[in-house]
Amino acid sequence: MQRILIIQTAFIGDVILATPVISELKRLFPQAEIDVLVKKGNGPLLENDPHIHRLFQLDKKAGKVKEILRLRKEFIKRSYDLAVNLHRFGSSGLITILSGAKKTYGFRKNPFSLFFTKRFEHQIGDGTHEVERNLSLIREFGANAIARPVLYPGEEAEDVVRSHKDEPYFCFAPASVWFTKQLPEEKWVELLKLRSEKAKLYLLGATDDSELCQRIIDESGVSNAVNLAGKLSLLQSAALIRDAKRTYVNDSGPLHIASSMNAPVTAFFCSTTPEFGFGPLSDDSQIIESTEKPDCKPCGLHGHSTCPKGHFDCGVQINVSQANS
Repeated sequence: MQRILIIQTAFIGDVILATPVISELKRLFPQAEIDVLVKKGNGPLLENDPHIHRLFQLDKKAGKVKEILRLRKEFIKRSYDLAVNLHRFGSSGLITILSGAKKTYGFRKNPFSLFFTKRFEHQIGDGTHEVERNLSLIREFGANAIARPVLYPGEEAEDVVRSHKDEPYFCFAPASVWFTKQLPEEKWVELLKLRSEKAKLYLLGATDDSELCQRIIDESGVSNAVNLAGKLSLLQSAALIRDAKRTYVNDSGPLHIASSMNAPVTAFFCSTTPEFGFGPLSDDSQIIESTEKPDCKPCGLHGHSTCPKGHFDCGVQINVSQANS
């Protein structure tokens, strides 16, 4: 194969979990040019990946039809031998079949998969990791069944965070897009208190998470915690997480950043479950769930803005003192 297109236009974590497909295809076809399409905003995650020839971004705010036609024009010129779609929703499926690739592979759940050259099952809930599901699309070429995701922070990111590494430290990523995926605020306060005497504490997140992080710091009363939410890029956060004594995360994007750095990580699973296939892949990884699993857990694949039952026992009953240090 001379040219391959990989499509993953979902969220940050999904892009990170697509990196094993990129690296495996480059291993199997070292001379091939591998292009990747992601959603605009997620491109910086992959900007230093040495396996990628060209990185395309889908700007959904520019108008879906307009963007699809723009990308179709670009992709037709590239004349791909294979397009691998890791996304399971309509727009990416349409892009796949309009790419002009000689072969198109993707998951059966995609509404346009009927027009793919090959369709593959995507079974959630049996413990199969998402990385394994992704790699199953290229197994016929000799791909490994499982591989750790990898990000490449680069020298610029390393330079930015170097000053934060002058003493041992822990990282905390307390926020999540979904309320029921997020360990309760008081639990993060408790965890900061438990770690405050052992090292410096860095709280990470997006700009929108800064208020939450500051509130946790203020409520904890610890003096050696630093709010870095909104102050670091994703790759800068990855570079910081890599050398932390340990990073504490929800079932969310920072979990997969930790995996990509093979960093020690403790992941709290509230309303969701590792059986969905999105658990940590670091050599030193720990998963903590509620001490008594509520009958309503899991209540959905992505979580909810509020607890459907009103009690949020799957989060409230988590014992943070069980977290490794």
